[in-house]
Order: sequence, then C-alpha cells, then structure tokens
Amino acid sequence: MFTPERSQLGKASTYPDQYDAGLLYPIARAPNRAEIGVGAALPFLGADLWTAFELGWLNKRGKPQVALGHFTVPCETPNIVESKSFKLYLGSFNNTRFSDVDVVQARLRADLNEALWRGAPAVGAGVGVKILSPELFDREPVQELDGLNLDRLDVECEQYTPAPELLKADFEFQPVTETLSSRLLKSNCLVTGQPDWGSVQISYSGPQIDQAGLLRYLVSFRNHNEFHEQCVERIYMDIWRRCKPAKLSVYARYTRRGGLDINPFRTSAPQALPRNVRTARQ
Repeated sequence: MFTPERSQLGKASTYPDQYDAGLLYPIARAPNRAEIGVGAALPFLGADLWTAFELGWLNKRGKPQVALGHFTVPCETPNIVESKSFKLYLGSFNNTRFSDVDVVQARLRADLNEALWRGAPAVGAGVGVKILSPELFDREPVQELDGLNLDRLDVECEQYTPAPELLKADFEFQPVTETLSSRLLKSNCLVTGQPDWGSVQISYSGPQIDQAGLLRYLVSFRNHNEFHEQCVERIYMDIWRRCKPAKLSVYARYTRRGGLDINPFRTSAPQALPRNVRTARQ
C-alpha cells in the first residue's frame, strides 16, 4: 500500500541518474478527502499546477539539455505524486539520452498518467505537460496573486491549527463578488514537518465573508501538517460549508522545495485554470 509514511520523504535517498519510472510514488487522495467529508463525487473542479525548475537530460550526442517543466494534474485523479519521488524521478533523466524534447515530453506524460491513475478502473483526464526551452526562460513572468490584501488587517492571532469556526459571513445583506488574497499561509509537510510557505487567493460570490475572521482562519494552518493539495481542499470545503457562497475558487501558490513548486486550484464552477505564473517568493 502506498502511504505517506512509506515514501522517501524524510529519509536518506540515493539519486539515480538513469531513467527510472518506478521512482514515482503515488499516494491516494481519498483518505484525506474523507477526513473533510469529500467522497467520490467531488464538490469541486480544478487542478494542481506543478513547476519543475531542475529538469535536464542528454541529447543523442550526450550533450546536456536543460528546461523548465509545467505540469497540470487534474484534481479528479485518484492519486497525487509524492513530491520527493517526483524530484528523484526527474533526476533520473539527468544522464539518460533522448533523441529530442518531444520524446522527453511524451515519456513524462505517460509515466505521470500511470502513477496518477494507478489502481483506478479506467484512466480519466490526462496530465498536461509543457516543456520550456532556455530560449523561452526570459518570457516567464513573476506576478503576485490579485485580490484585496487581507494582510493589511491588524488582527490578533491565537489559533495555529485549522479553526473553521473563525469563518463568518453576513447573510442579512446583499451578496457580493470579491477576490481576497494573503501571503500568510503556512503549513507543514505531512511527513517531515518541514514548513511549507504559500500565498492564497480566494474568489467568491455570495454573502460577504468577514475578512478578519478569514485571515485568522488562514493563519490557523500555521502548525498544521498536511500536503499542499489537502490544505487547499480543506480551505475550500470550510469556506463552502460555513460561508455558503454561490461561487467559490481557492488558489494557493507554495514556495518551491527540491526544485518543485505545487500550486493547487479548486473551484465550484467550470472556468479556465489560472496561468502557472510564479510569485516573487517562488
């Protein structure tokens, strides 16, 4: 059984430099979704946007190649890929020869699809893979998340584990549509306890959410141990249940570790995914 505790997280690892798809370690989404009351019929849409900053291989003449990788993982996949295993997998390309970038892209897509859908009776939406060559590096923008900055509020914070009771909305007045953001999201790795720093954007239509309470709620994740994807789904479900918006999206961008960043997006309504654009801290 693939569980977080059996992964390579927090353990000494060898770093293979020859291609090995077996390094990918899938972890089922279902157990953590069950903790927040999410079953097989998902109450949201979205994807996890990954960026690989340490992607390289050899061409057919043995010359090193470097690139950036953008990966789009649909939220309906039954598994996530544990991030250290993804790093080790990408490292296994380093001394492996490939005829061209299209072969690398196809290999990445096939291997990730197999891991993400492993154990499912049928394969659904496939992972998106985009490889950027060095000629395109200077076109990669840096941009902060849009939205009214919650961090401007001078609030007193006392709770550092998720406290959904801090969330409140005004059900007596006219609904609003607004986008709010914060750079104060922090949680810890589920296995190692290492800190995960992030920025989060919340867009909604519905009863106006109390901003001070929302900021305190986001801060309450500070000592919480959970993977990025799970934190965002917990935030989404807590807001959905307690504030009852008509529409909601939650988007978090976490700082990179091991050359990878993970940026989950969840939404109640079909819409285009956000562009995978890094923030200054990433």
